Amino acid sequence: MIDREQVLHVAKLARLRLSDEEVDRMSDELSSILEHVERINELDLEGVEPTSHVVDVENVLRPDEPRPSLPRERALENAPEATDDGFRVPSPGA
Repeated sequence: MIDREQVLHVAKLARLRLSDEEVDRMSDELSSILEHVERINELDLEGVEPTSHVVDVENVLRPDEPRPSLPRERALENAPEATDDGFRVPSPGA
């Protein structure tokens, strides 16, 4: 069981200001977390591969494949002041 003093010590290290109610709640919550960890430690996990995710993670984005881009003229058609190299923008502070 995590007591008040331990919660206050951790809060001080983390530079957290906790109310009395928060200290009591954190004591209960941290104790509960440690109980769960202890239960996990009691399991026979021999041969179980470590995982970074409990479910398979898929990339939902399209493949990154080269494809034609906008023609230069089309990309710059709405630029306020197009030049041969790109377009002009106001300098900072202008």
